[in-house]
Amino acid sequence: MVLHPKTKVRVAGQEVTFCCKASGTPVPKKYYWYHNGTLLERKVHRYGSRLVLRGLAPEQAGTYHCKASTEAGAVKSAPAQLTVLAQGQQSCKPEPEPSFVELPSECPQDAAGSRYYNVGRCPPAPCADSPADPSECGADAGRCCGVRRMEMREIPCAGSLLPVKVVAECGCGPCAQPRVLVQGRVTAADTGEPLRFGQIFLGGRKVGFTGYKGSFTIEVPPDTRRLVARFVDRQQRFVDAVKVLPFNRRGGAVYQEVKMLRKKEPVDLDGSRSNAIPLGEAGGREPVGELVLPAGAFLRPSGEVFRGIVKASVTFLDPRDMATASAASSDLSFTDAEGEIVPLRTYGMFAVDFREGETGAALQTGPVEVRMDAGQVQMPEHLQKMKLWSLNPETGLWEEEGVLRPAGGNRGKREERTFLVGNLEIRERRLFNLDVPEDRRCFVKVRAYSNEKFNPYEQLEGVVISLINLEPQPGYPANPRAWGRFDSVVTGPNGACLPAFCDGQRPDAYSAYVTATLGGEELEAVASSPKLNPNAVGVSQPYLGKLGYRRLDHDDPNLKKTAFQINVAKPDPNNVDETNGPIYPYRSLEECEEAPVSANHLRFYRVEVDKYEYNVVPFKESDLTSWTGDYLSWWPNPQEFRACFIKVQIEGPQEYMVRSRNVGGSHPRTRGQLYGLRDTRSVRDTLLENTSGACVEFKCSGMLFDQSLVDRTLVSIVPQGSCHRTAINSLLREYLSRHPPVAENNHTAAFTMLAPVDPLGHNYGIYTVTDQNPRLAKEIAIGRCFDGTSDGFSREMKADAGTAVTFTCRERPAGRESFFQRLLTAPAEA
Repeated sequence: MVLHPKTKVRVAGQEVTFCCKASGTPVPKKYYWYHNGTLLERKVHRYGSRLVLRGLAPEQAGTYHCKASTEAGAVKSAPAQLTVLAQGQQSCKPEPEPSFVELPSECPQDAAGSRYYNVGRCPPAPCADSPADPSECGADAGRCCGVRRMEMREIPCAGSLLPVKVVAECGCGPCAQPRVLVQGRVTAADTGEPLRFGQIFLGGRKVGFTGYKGSFTIEVPPDTRRLVARFVDRQQRFVDAVKVLPFNRRGGAVYQEVKMLRKKEPVDLDGSRSNAIPLGEAGGREPVGELVLPAGAFLRPSGEVFRGIVKASVTFLDPRDMATASAASSDLSFTDAEGEIVPLRTYGMFAVDFREGETGAALQTGPVEVRMDAGQVQMPEHLQKMKLWSLNPETGLWEEEGVLRPAGGNRGKREERTFLVGNLEIRERRLFNLDVPEDRRCFVKVRAYSNEKFNPYEQLEGVVISLINLEPQPGYPANPRAWGRFDSVVTGPNGACLPAFCDGQRPDAYSAYVTATLGGEELEAVASSPKLNPNAVGVSQPYLGKLGYRRLDHDDPNLKKTAFQINVAKPDPNNVDETNGPIYPYRSLEECEEAPVSANHLRFYRVEVDKYEYNVVPFKESDLTSWTGDYLSWWPNPQEFRACFIKVQIEGPQEYMVRSRNVGGSHPRTRGQLYGLRDTRSVRDTLLENTSGACVEFKCSGMLFDQSLVDRTLVSIVPQGSCHRTAINSLLREYLSRHPPVAENNHTAAFTMLAPVDPLGHNYGIYTVTDQNPRLAKEIAIGRCFDGTSDGFSREMKADAGTAVTFTCRERPAGRESFFQRLLTAPAEA
């Protein structure tokens, strides 16, 4: 399906057009349209790939999808929602919805003891369009609900007033169209060696190359529902990787680590004789099966039989090895006869590469036999359903090659074994798979939070949650026998719902291993030992006990804390304790996606080194559509985010909070007005005694949102303790003196500068990174700042490398306020 119908809003009496388009061989000509799952009559609506509804009535609201079919199969589109408003009804209410920001620690709490302040938000819902729009099938931006008017408020905070802009009114306007990107790195699954200058294909189209370090950026084409990318090693050391990459439809970049499987060293075969190649004999295991090549099976592309020496490389991906899950291709799905995308459960994948021994020219094969050891299949019902599949590299979907049928037989001197046997011909370089379609499916609800408080307002969007289905070994539910499939979903404003296999009879029949990453950083799961706390995990008892929640370090504290395992126990509809999540039946996807934050769900959180951010113009970095064009916006351009950090060295007996205060410096519209605050706790340098370092974000200098004048941000860096400034980087001081005006640095407990416009680098103690994703820009800049280099990355603080300013701090005499406290309580005097 290359064009899906789009969600529309109309007023009763108007008309609406839905469009879809499928591609395939032969070209699909027959289309069917469905309303809320019911087929619409072709004679009544006279539709083809386009459905037009005139004189809309309220009962025509709901979901619409199309299905295209040919003799080769069928495919369904994603559903589109039609909202039909009554005459005079507004699709965008002028009153904003509640949205809360946390105020700085010095601001007084309200009567309820909260420091959260309601700044309002406009939900980015579609507005009613003019139905006479000629580009109904085009990629028009449409109209969406957004901010029409903001108001400035002032909040009294410790002797001064803190400015904050709140949404006063919402209204319809052009929809924001943020760029949607997938970034990441491609490396070898075994050694971590980067794929240098590998080719990247979307569908059959080459879109670029990986970089020297294996890095890549893919811009997601509009209207994409499944992003299928193929990574090809031009030196042919690795098996082509076909990946279905998760992305955030709301904009910004999602980071993905892509692993490639190294090709097995070729062996020499005699093409004139029969040959058998074992599948999955590594690690001392019994092979899963074997590939049997009869004499004369090898063919040149012309069809001529090749009987010489063949260099044969058969690479098997063995799901009995847990480490291989990250290197598996595609998301293990196929399209069924009804056109729905349905999951598979794998017993192993293999890639073949046959070449002429002398010339290295590629060879094909005539009919060959795939034999699978039935003893490797633990679930008896799977023996009847086992099939042989090949991966279509353009769609990322598996296509049926044949059925594996039981065939008894004695293989040489080995013991009597039962094999499942199937046939295939190898005509192109594809990946093959031994799989069963699996219909016992559920959804698992997972949310990610910015810290361990699990506050509903502090959920993280754009986090990649990955779930690997495991098949436990009988009697050892914690020790999986193999993995079966994997899925990745990106969190939205209401978390993520991940498909997983589940069972109603045996809670531990299937278990799932779940991880979460944000910009390459792993998030932490909630602890399961020494005591399981249902309130922290997010699931109430007794269902939590049935799920058997265990964090990876449950039995061994040396293991990582970044994953958990659960039994995917299908909820019992007659048990009220199991009807509120976190596992939902497959037909209840909508219920899972719309579940309130109070419903059961599983959790990850970010481990923050004490950190606090305040923007006068509120903006959720995980939702680029929440950006507002304002002179006081921290990020002036929603298409490109420039993150700036300054490195501060602190010599003192403990770790200290360091604040950056960012004010308009040279722009006539913002001079003297606050942009925002950043608080960061310094991190100890393990190699230096009584020394810590802090990487503190400040607002970059540059054009404001109107792109007409540059503002040099006035930045003050103030450690929150009894500290005095002892050194300033000489290159930075010289640069600032050569680029006037120079900010006064007349108080030794702070450092003030008019921020540089140029991206200076580690020699100056300033770290600047530009990216289409604000979080990724910040992560990269912090990694460089910790490392003290302009191109490195570290999570270990090197406090004396690449530093801009040094403070010496000591324990304060009892009863005496620090300069930072005096600045808060009596700012004029300080």
